[in-house]
Amino acid sequence: MPMQLCLPEATAIPESVKDAASTVVYGMMHYYHGNESGRIPGKLPDTWWEGGAMFMTLIEYWHFTGDTTYNDEGNDDQMFWGLAAMTAAELQFPDVSDGYSWLSLAQGVFNTQIKRWDTSSCAGGMRWQIYTYEAGYRMKNSISNGGLFQLAARLARYTSNQTYADWAEKLWNWSASTPLLNTNTWNVADSTDVDDNCTSQGNTQWTYNYGAYIGGAAYMYNYTNGTTKWLNAVNGLLNTVVDGFFPAKSGGNIMSDYTCEPTQVCNNNEIIFKGLLSMWLAFTALLVPSTYSTILPKLQGSGAAAAATCTGHNNNSCGVVWYNSTWDGWSGLEEQMSVTSILAANMIGLNTSGAPVTSTTGGNSTSNPSAGESDNEGKSGSTTDVMTGDVVGAAFVTVILTAVPVSMVVLLIFT
Repeated sequence: MPMQLCLPEATAIPESVKDAASTVVYGMMHYYHGNESGRIPGKLPDTWWEGGAMFMTLIEYWHFTGDTTYNDEGNDDQMFWGLAAMTAAELQFPDVSDGYSWLSLAQGVFNTQIKRWDTSSCAGGMRWQIYTYEAGYRMKNSISNGGLFQLAARLARYTSNQTYADWAEKLWNWSASTPLLNTNTWNVADSTDVDDNCTSQGNTQWTYNYGAYIGGAAYMYNYTNGTTKWLNAVNGLLNTVVDGFFPAKSGGNIMSDYTCEPTQVCNNNEIIFKGLLSMWLAFTALLVPSTYSTILPKLQGSGAAAAATCTGHNNNSCGVVWYNSTWDGWSGLEEQMSVTSILAANMIGLNTSGAPVTSTTGGNSTSNPSAGESDNEGKSGSTTDVMTGDVVGAAFVTVILTAVPVSMVVLLIFT
């Protein structure tokens, strides 16, 4: 059974924090049109994975603020992605009464993912892409492996099923055997190449790669009742995150994806990364209480700075660079999403009931360990079956792509 959480006493969430989050999420939803007639529910322009991240953000926003304004959209319009579905189960977002449970959808993603474990190169690991004709197929990367590691760890903690924990260990150990995850320096590289047997590394540094691994390690720490291996992993990664992504020149408490922000070349995917790390740090603070005092000031400083950027276009549009504490001229759904995430994450210091639940501590999402097993379309390398071909170029899609065929999801949405 996962360890019990003992955290500082909770206080009421100030209305100013709720108001700020409400303003930002309202701006975010202006960019979403999937609930309109003739549109694809859950689909955002030119991307699939961002839709999953957006709905995960909405679930987290609802959980911490209690604002149900967007709950009907969240239930009816969501294209179910693995980590978003897992978040819904852990934060007790209501299941759809006549459809798949959140937990079963997360389990379905896991089951389809592990079929793609690729032993044809590098002794294992998940490729970035599924099909040989896709750019990036010959790479294995951190977000594909770290994201699945986190999903497995979260499923282990929620269900107490050791199979998920075994896979989490397998994914972690494989990552640590490659340049993706260095457990001596705690450097997380972005990618490695199968053509040289995963000995090289694309070492571009991104917040969300670290977040995927630190979040999974925090869940494993809690699941294993505080084993030294996972505490060391959490602390090692956290120290690197603090040193690397919270620049001293801006006070040391404001997050920055420094690879793209100083030169203002962040693309839409990269703009979201800080928001993902924000919430995974928040969950880490709850699951590993010894990290709480380190993480909370980072979230508070980042939240205040991020909120100060939301003055654009006279409609509270938020910017990309938080450490300037002013709008930088950027605007879009991704900017709103990232700021919504940091504001929701900020509430962990004010409402410790935000800790993710398990099946024995209040979670009631129905389990289906065999979900996704019938999906046998396609192959990856010389290994096993893959899922439907609705995959696009985003790296994160290998983690959070829906576990059931699109046609089945559409039936759920419109019934």
